[in-house]
Amino acid sequence: MQIQEGHAKRIDIVSDTHGHLSAELLEQIAGADLIVHAGDLTSEMDYERLCCIAPVRAVLGNNDYYRDYGPDVARLCEFDYEGLRFAVAHYQEDLPVTGVDVAVCGHTHRSKIERSCGRLLINPGSATLPRGTRTPSIARLYVGDGAVMSAEIIPLK
Repeated sequence: MQIQEGHAKRIDIVSDTHGHLSAELLEQIAGADLIVHAGDLTSEMDYERLCCIAPVRAVLGNNDYYRDYGPDVARLCEFDYEGLRFAVAHYQEDLPVTGVDVAVCGHTHRSKIERSCGRLLINPGSATLPRGTRTPSIARLYVGDGAVMSAEIIPLK
């Protein structure tokens, strides 16, 4: 799909980095308009580093229980961006079923993008510790004017 530069906003979605931001991950997310992290950052320094790249919307994962990322990082994050309603939680079952256009989760370390309950459901997989035969990955969205223009999984090496 051809994306018109200047019209669309790029959202890079990561999860389950577990205290490691690889050089390739940092290269891939450079230039993002927004970074969404679906939990298990496990490093306050990594959170600060992501915040230096672009605005970040993040949630706590099951391994973030004693981390302090500040008051903006909780178990569930709901926000509006470019005319779309987003919900982010580490566990898919913690996401609202209705009232959102894009739902993001992590935890499984397995990437997927699917339509579910009238919303786009995205799990970017793990950027550092994939499960099974999968490679590390992130998800990338281009959005604008209240629509998702494209959604894809980006494999990392």
